[in-house]
Amino acid sequence: MEIGILKDIVIIFALSTFVNFIFNRIKIPAIIGYLITGIIAGPHLLALIDSPENVEVMAEIGVILLMFTIGLEFSLNHLFRIRKIVFVGGFLQLLLTAGITILVSRVYDLQWTEAVFVGFLTALSSTAVVLKLLQERSELTTYYGRTIVGILIFQDVILIPMLLFTPMLGGNTAGIGNELLMMLLKTVGILIFLWVGNRWLMPWLLHLIAMTRSQELFLMSLLFICLAVAMLTHELGMSLAFGAFLAGLMISESEYSHSAFGNLIPFKDVFTSFFFVSIGMLLDLGFVAEHPWLVILTVLLVIVVKTAVAGFTAFILGHTFFGTVVVGLSLAQVGEFSFILAGLGLSENIITPFHFQLFLAVAVTSMALSPLLIQVSKPLANLILRLPLPPWMVNGLFPLRQVEIPEIKNHIVLIGKDSRAINLAAMIKSMELPFTSIVFDPDRARKEMEKGHYAIFGNAVYEPVLRQAYVHNAEMVIVSVGELITALSVVQHVRAMNKHAHIIVRTRHVTDIEELYRLGANQVIPEEFETAIDFFERILGKYLVPRMEIERAIARTREDNYGIFRENASVKGYSLLKDIPDIEIAAVKVEERSVFAGKTIAGTALRKTTGVTMVAIKHRDEIIPNPEPSRVISSGDIVYLFGKPEMIAIATDLLTKEVEKQ
Repeated sequence: MEIGILKDIVIIFALSTFVNFIFNRIKIPAIIGYLITGIIAGPHLLALIDSPENVEVMAEIGVILLMFTIGLEFSLNHLFRIRKIVFVGGFLQLLLTAGITILVSRVYDLQWTEAVFVGFLTALSSTAVVLKLLQERSELTTYYGRTIVGILIFQDVILIPMLLFTPMLGGNTAGIGNELLMMLLKTVGILIFLWVGNRWLMPWLLHLIAMTRSQELFLMSLLFICLAVAMLTHELGMSLAFGAFLAGLMISESEYSHSAFGNLIPFKDVFTSFFFVSIGMLLDLGFVAEHPWLVILTVLLVIVVKTAVAGFTAFILGHTFFGTVVVGLSLAQVGEFSFILAGLGLSENIITPFHFQLFLAVAVTSMALSPLLIQVSKPLANLILRLPLPPWMVNGLFPLRQVEIPEIKNHIVLIGKDSRAINLAAMIKSMELPFTSIVFDPDRARKEMEKGHYAIFGNAVYEPVLRQAYVHNAEMVIVSVGELITALSVVQHVRAMNKHAHIIVRTRHVTDIEELYRLGANQVIPEEFETAIDFFERILGKYLVPRMEIERAIARTREDNYGIFRENASVKGYSLLKDIPDIEIAAVKVEERSVFAGKTIAGTALRKTTGVTMVAIKHRDEIIPNPEPSRVISSGDIVYLFGKPEMIAIATDLLTKEVEKQ
């Protein structure tokens, strides 16, 4: 039995685990760890891998699955919205990068054909590296994220003409006209297939498979669709990765897209790691040791040129200075598809073996630096923004219109990026409560602004954006962003700015609660648990359990599950509600036909019968703290009750109980 490939996998996993364990401790991105693993295990250092070609196959699968999940997250609607970015931005970035590189290449004494080819190589950025990082940071659908994705899509598409044009640079022009015609026909065919698949074929097929209720069959079908479409596009002369992206787009607007995404994430992460390992294996440290300054200067030159051109392209497309810096540094590396072009150029004698080795060293190094460049892009942009820059540079050529928000206090700040946040904003608006919204998506932000709502477009993990919404003055901050990493960062920044705000956070899992409380959240609502509570409430209602008993049961259940985390909450400052976790304050409206309307507080005997204390009453616009026992309760009043959750549930039932009709 041949176990060579198994040995290679074990070596890669062992090295990756060790390297990434160390890198995780010192806060260095995992991608760099995988690249270093490839360098160590590769043929140019320890030569631990017997079959590099097997690693390359697994690496190709990793890129395919990565691009498939990107397509699932993106959708055709997103692609249609960024068509200007794809064609105008992508073409401008490619043309300027290639043009400047051609001129610079002449300084290296390259011939014109070689200089043009090097321009092709340099113009492409790494789809796998950049999109993986954006996906991990939940930034794919941000304004700058969509620009980056649009430019990368154009680069993937333009790879096909580049592959056709490369033999011409080498002097081989036979049959080029027929190939261009065939490429045009294939492109039209792919677009028709994409449209039909997205509208009819994939929704019907996935629904048919989902109805079998077999998780294994569903997963196998996803892998089949992904690999089949990738192979189809490959047969048509396009890349496997681009085909996988198209497959993801076809499924993206299906009702099963989220399930598909969740099923493929573990496979994607494992196989994508092989891609970065395989890239690291290409780097010849001997060549770098022989020409260190040449490699370093060329890497810096590539990063500077690509950052400047990509940033300029983003600025022309209307980005603010902040977005310009982020886009520029995100696209500053050489891409993985450049390796395909470089190999073809070497075989066509367009570039020399020396320049091929220089390209490999520069490409791998620039890709290794990408996670660090993307990490520092936002702090660097904010640092530069402290300088006295002109408004047109700060706001961009086509700035997103902001509603002028007057300074407000004691309001609600709603931070969200999904339909839940939209619905919640509508509910808050209907109750005429003062609030501002921080919206991650520019399209949604624009719609909110057009309605006259106080909405701000931006990423809420940054203090300037939070200050625009007056988070430091807010009474309550609601965080509904879905992703745990983003939620943790937002809570940490909000708590640092406002020690007294009541922070409510939505999260997906109960296991997230403790960390969110530790960073300053006052209340955490885990979706999985609250869904179970909703089911539980409906079950008890079906069995005709009295409403009072249902409220008591739910209060006890919440306390049993949330109380253990409240004990570990570490918000600074003394709080009776924090230190006594089974006590809370609730606001209850006295209905018009309530049995207590018109009675005095003493006459309700609430404290005697339920054990709760009425600590305040809101009568019209006046709040009366510590009301006297002789105070009369009117219909429409809001009473504030202090006590245990199950006791408050009983008191609420009594206060809202209507007078029986005679």
